[in-house]
Amino acid sequence: MENRQYLLAKRPVGQPQRSDFEYRTGPAPDPGPDEVLVRNRYISLDPAMRGWMNDARSYIRPVQIGEVMRAGTAGEVIASNSPLFAPGDFVYGSGGVQDYYTAQARHLQRIDPQLAPLPVYLGTLGMPGMTAYFGLTEVGQAKAGETVVISAASGAVGSVAGQIAKQLGCRTIGITGGEAKCRYITETLGFDAAVDYQAGSLRDQLKAACPDGIDVYFDNTGGEILDTVLTRLRMKARIAVCGAITQYNSTEKTAGPSNYLSLLVNRARMEGFVVFDYAPRYPEALARMIPWYQEGKLLSREEIVPGLETFPETLLRLFTGDKTGKLVLAV
Repeated sequence: MENRQYLLAKRPVGQPQRSDFEYRTGPAPDPGPDEVLVRNRYISLDPAMRGWMNDARSYIRPVQIGEVMRAGTAGEVIASNSPLFAPGDFVYGSGGVQDYYTAQARHLQRIDPQLAPLPVYLGTLGMPGMTAYFGLTEVGQAKAGETVVISAASGAVGSVAGQIAKQLGCRTIGITGGEAKCRYITETLGFDAAVDYQAGSLRDQLKAACPDGIDVYFDNTGGEILDTVLTRLRMKARIAVCGAITQYNSTEKTAGPSNYLSLLVNRARMEGFVVFDYAPRYPEALARMIPWYQEGKLLSREEIVPGLETFPETLLRLFTGDKTGKLVLAV
């Protein structure tokens, strides 16, 4: 069996390029003791991948030069040396951008394609969904009747976060770019209002959408949007810092928010979080989210791009806004 792979060839400067990756082929690996061999069917493309390419201290070890590019994957067990899995089982793991990989069975999560299609386990019922759930319920502590604002609201995390906020009984406002995405989050996903950061004054739009202020802000963007939201906080507001996609490819020194004293004035809290810290509690989240999904209360949208060979160019769509929902590569 031939194994196609994309390896990190050099550290990107600014936006990643195809030349930052090396395409390589070779034989599929053999599983060792207590390991399984998995054939990837779908590969998750996430903004966090840009940070993993940097040689900098972070919440996870950087991808090293010459290593397969890290990525979450949904795949099928082909061979097993573990009693935990048999050939034909489907699993979620960190399989990387390649056709096949081996892993210790204890590091894999069983997934059921009868409950949801495999790509959904990379989005709504996968890492983005877990991020949305714990960011809102644990870090943001969103409660019924509160006003929740979510940036990058049409993306993989933001779209799920908004729907969960509605299930929790919150008034939900999404910040996104363009009329089509604004219609999508309000007309399809059920957000109460949308703010188009590409159209007019962000400050004026946010004031109109949140006249009484903001209780919870789920931040996926950082930058100007975060700075503007800080001006609209209510007393005891909470900000869950999930990501800062506006800054991932920046070659300039990142400036902090100038309106941070709003946290002091409003006795508010801004807290960063990493979803992997909640991994032992993923079953708890899924126990609530799978019924929502099956009842049609939690919609899932995946944009599936065919072909492992398209990886470098498809990855860039995460940073140009050229996608809605979860971006997935079909192997």
